[in-house]
Amino acid sequence: MAATLDATQKKAIATKLADMKVLQNLMISNEEKLLQATQGNERATKAITDMLEDDRKSITALDEAMVELEVSSEPSDTVTNMSQKIEEIMSGTQLDLYEKILQHEGLKHQLVMTGLLIHKAAQATDGVLQKSIDPINKVNFKNRAHQEQLKTIIYYYGVRELVGEEPEANIWGAADDAIAALKGAFGGLTE
Repeated sequence: MAATLDATQKKAIATKLADMKVLQNLMISNEEKLLQATQGNERATKAITDMLEDDRKSITALDEAMVELEVSSEPSDTVTNMSQKIEEIMSGTQLDLYEKILQHEGLKHQLVMTGLLIHKAAQATDGVLQKSIDPINKVNFKNRAHQEQLKTIIYYYGVRELVGEEPEANIWGAADDAIAALKGAFGGLTE
């Protein structure tokens, strides 16, 4: 049976949406840095450029979900502080390129899981969040697809940095296959 949301529960969901927006903005900032660092690799640069475009659109989808909820909130201090620290790390030189991409993929996972949590919370309500579900699911799909692309980029740069050689060319096809499978799982929410 679906539950009715009280003001405290709506505020908690609003905080998670605000957290998602902070993380989504961090994705954009990271991708702008990674785009510069991957110049010279056409596949990686294209994938990151596409991610950047998707992530900018996802900000709009998150804003739509926040408006539909009709409750606003600030992001949690934990996510805000973490975001600031990661911004410093991604701007610095202490990590190799593949390590930065690895960190970015981990953040994508956190973003996907937060979005899925909101989706599951929406399913447990009496319809209050129904209009919010579609934009959040599109954001989740895009971010989940980005994870698959990032894995391939991690393999590419990781192998190069570890052994100085190019990995097998078919690593790019594995990401394409995984994204095609995700499209099937997410149905019509991929556009």
